[in-house]
Amino acid sequence: MKKSVKETVREAILPTVTELGYRIWDVTYSKVGADYHLEITIDNDAGININDCEKVHRAIDPIIDECDPIEGFYYLDVSSPGAERDLRTDEHILYCIGWRVEAKLFSQKDGRKSFVGTLVSYEDSKVFIKEGDETVALGRDEISKLTTVYTEA
Repeated sequence: MKKSVKETVREAILPTVTELGYRIWDVTYSKVGADYHLEITIDNDAGININDCEKVHRAIDPIIDECDPIEGFYYLDVSSPGAERDLRTDEHILYCIGWRVEAKLFSQKDGRKSFVGTLVSYEDSKVFIKEGDETVALGRDEISKLTTVYTEA
């Protein structure tokens, strides 16, 4: 079975990105207007700035050119996931345990479509969010969007 552009790129650049001291948060390939964009989102515990993005861009550009997973012209973008980030994978959710999050639901649960609180655990495809003294368990299949919520320290 042929790998997707995202899988091919992630696999090719992972050793280099890791060696530089970063982790790959996400890889997306999409059409924006008339243009195609390959976006590599990087992260590390110290945070990401423009110099980090530029360093990773320079290091991975020749690797992606060599593996040549995309026909035609595209833009390569390297960015930070930002303070408020989408949690789309199990790895994202596990990494953000202890962070403040918002879960938006497909349909109401207990009369609500949104829960905001501290992500306390993730087990058996259930996200546990503590709001005040209450902890709510939400199935991944109930959540339309799970994001971190920026709070000033």
